[in-house]
Amino acid sequence: MNRFILNETSYHGKGALAAVAEEAKNRGFKKALICSDPDLIKFGVTKKVTDVLDGAGLAYELFSDIKPNPTIENVQHGVEEFKNCGADYIIAVGGGSSMDTAKGVGIIINNPEFADVRSLEGVAPTKKPSVPIIAVPTTAGTAAEVTINYVITDVEKNRKMVCVDPHDIPVVAVVDPDMMSTMPKSLTAATGMDALTHAIEGYITKGAWELSDMFHLKAIEIIARSLRGAVENTADGREGMALGQYVAGMGFSNVGLGIVHSMAHPLGALYDTPHGIANAIILPTVMEYNAPVTGEKYRDIAKAMGVKGTENMSQEEYRKAAVDAVRQLSKDVGIPDNLRDIVKPEDVQFLSESAFADACRPGNPRDTSVEEIAELYRKLL
Repeated sequence: MNRFILNETSYHGKGALAAVAEEAKNRGFKKALICSDPDLIKFGVTKKVTDVLDGAGLAYELFSDIKPNPTIENVQHGVEEFKNCGADYIIAVGGGSSMDTAKGVGIIINNPEFADVRSLEGVAPTKKPSVPIIAVPTTAGTAAEVTINYVITDVEKNRKMVCVDPHDIPVVAVVDPDMMSTMPKSLTAATGMDALTHAIEGYITKGAWELSDMFHLKAIEIIARSLRGAVENTADGREGMALGQYVAGMGFSNVGLGIVHSMAHPLGALYDTPHGIANAIILPTVMEYNAPVTGEKYRDIAKAMGVKGTENMSQEEYRKAAVDAVRQLSKDVGIPDNLRDIVKPEDVQFLSESAFADACRPGNPRDTSVEEIAELYRKLL
């Protein structure tokens, strides 16, 4: 049996932001806790949402104690703020950090027995759905607005906790490319490669099936044709990436990922490496590692990436073509090709053990070990 979970409602395209007020009013919500990181507030991005709320006469409180890799403490502070301000729903404005924080807060408010946050790691047996969340992404990458996953950093243990819970999915997603137009090139590139990683890992993961394959292949196609334009801030590129990352999220949220994410998570926890950068650097090397167990799927990936003549290629040729196309896209948008400036060799064992213990690792199409993951890290140094 396969299960598929998506938002109740999602809005897409230029001007979709107006739906935030419409949905809040139609659902009878009274006051929002807006979870948004300090930079988005500082640079006026969050104001696009508060202007909509002000125009509709809707009350809200801002919460911005959110780090790029949100921590247990960020979530706990958010829970306190939600209770203190009298909110009855959450609006998450931002990338994965804002949305992951919002999910943790929303779950704990309605499931207070999980207040220590650490108990939410893995597949948490929560009983009640999260406080209603309206998610407004400002990056085209994480797709947290449509997934049942969120990631919280345990600073004390230098590790990221992957939390999987059908109760955390936002009830409404508002995906407006105008909210992403102020992203700098580097962030656009990193989050876009994160989205591509979701699509490719989701397509080859052990849990993949026909319905998820449909989403992932389309996502790869959209991202491959849109990311370069998005980095240059073209309207078509931005709109394509806004859609492509969401489509990828529809798939991987339901079938899982693999060791690209397992290896990226410890880099964020230990070095505060941006998640998209880590994924982008690791992806081609892990694709090569996984290739022997992927059947003909790399032919499909290569074709979706825009490679011509895949139908006439041998297995070795189309697998190489898929990896090369990913490497070229990553290079074109300015992503480094190694971890030399990030990883300290003496940390490889800790990183490898953390990656093996990560919740994404079991979904990898090729069974692995701590030693093999360590070798992959070393190959990238």
